[in-house]
Amino acid sequence: MLLLHDPRCADYGSAAHPEQPRRVVATAEHLRSALPGAEWRTPSASAPDRVLLRAHTAAHLARLEEPRAFDADTAYFPGIAGHARRGVASALEASAHALAGKGPVLSLMRPPGHHACADAAMGFCYLNQVAVAALVAREAQGIERVAVWDFDAHHGNGTEAILQGREGFLVCSVHQSPCYPGTGLGDHGNSRNWPVAPGTPRALHMHALREALEAVVAFKPGLILVSAGFDAYARDPITQMTLEAEDFSTLGRWLREAALPAAAVLEGGYSPDLPVLVESFLSAWAPRDSGRGAF
Repeated sequence: MLLLHDPRCADYGSAAHPEQPRRVVATAEHLRSALPGAEWRTPSASAPDRVLLRAHTAAHLARLEEPRAFDADTAYFPGIAGHARRGVASALEASAHALAGKGPVLSLMRPPGHHACADAAMGFCYLNQVAVAALVAREAQGIERVAVWDFDAHHGNGTEAILQGREGFLVCSVHQSPCYPGTGLGDHGNSRNWPVAPGTPRALHMHALREALEAVVAFKPGLILVSAGFDAYARDPITQMTLEAEDFSTLGRWLREAALPAAAVLEGGYSPDLPVLVESFLSAWAPRDSGRGAF
């Protein structure tokens, strides 16, 4: 198990905002104790323009440097472009780790990314780490098929929009609806969506998540990129879902049983219980000496 984390990702933001530094600070502290066998690594670089331009416009990269808010939820912070670029670099390292057959890997960084569109920051997101990693895997590393499994409680509209209609990609998202950003209500070409109503019983939500991962596996991808959001948790402060810690453990076990190269990137999750939720997911995903079953 590899955990990619740069403590500098906590150097911006406010404790008054749901997407706050404490999310990753507390999670990193907890995981160092809870997963003593895990390898930790600081991402080695910042993603350059030539990589980011696979998913984003030049105008958007320039806009990230302008000291004004992007929308009501997405503030400007000094150095935010650098933080977002390091997040992309971490996702790229996670992808390379998975493709090398080295086992489970999580990019434990912020800001999240799955709402970021080609030309816009939104929903706490500035650059779309998963979309960039998907495009690099296919276009630069020769992976024929790349799939995204997004279990964040919010629809990954940016990932869907960036990869929409591109050959060799599949995007599968399970998310609360109605909910921000109001997209993901149906399937569109290579994007499949499972909208789940607020308060849906756990078993039904888990059934949708299982269907989504089955669609990913049936696609026979050379790489699965996981938008790992933990805000479908029953006590998350900004959603109305019902999952418990053991359900995230089940998601990790399913990913292990799928036995395909996979890399996860932290997206949402705003409860103080986030460290335990991430631990549950990672502990079940990690390889075991016995008990592996067919997906």
